[in-house]
Amino acid sequence: MTGLGARYWLPTGVTLIRILAVPVMVYLILESRYTPAFWLLVGAGISDALDGFLAKRLNAVSRVGSYLDPMADKALIVAVFLSLGHMGQVPVWLVILVVFRDALIVAGAMLYHTLTQALRVEPLKISKANTAAQIVLVGLVLAKLGLGLAIADVTVVATYIVAATTFASGAAYVWTWGRRIFALEDSE
Repeated sequence: MTGLGARYWLPTGVTLIRILAVPVMVYLILESRYTPAFWLLVGAGISDALDGFLAKRLNAVSRVGSYLDPMADKALIVAVFLSLGHMGQVPVWLVILVVFRDALIVAGAMLYHTLTQALRVEPLKISKANTAAQIVLVGLVLAKLGLGLAIADVTVVATYIVAATTFASGAAYVWTWGRRIFALEDSE
């Protein structure tokens, strides 16, 4: 591929590789291979920063990339939380909260798109903070298990930070999507 289209494939390709890493991460966690799972998470974090950097640097920000990047983040977070929850490494109540929030966001986005045919992906600041907190918690849990770090107290604090930001982010999305949908109803 040459010309303008080729530069879009580089950041998108990095994102696709991150998506393809999700089942590998799940496998590693379910097989209690926490050290490679930790390093794969580190690689996923680097790739997340890299695809954004490349998109901006190459002036290759695309609509496809704006959808794939949060999809990759959600797939990784949900899969890792479900896997770590299954293995008893994160509390089940937190897994339920994280998965429910993401399902709620996806359902709200689908409803809005169905009603308007004009969905734009715009993560809220609290959602970005929540994603960062979730990744930090998962990294801490995997570092504790895979690298033998004695950070149990830190992971407990991080668990409650994730719970608070997950709840706040979910509530913010319900408020935002609700306002948008009811504004549509009022304008008809």
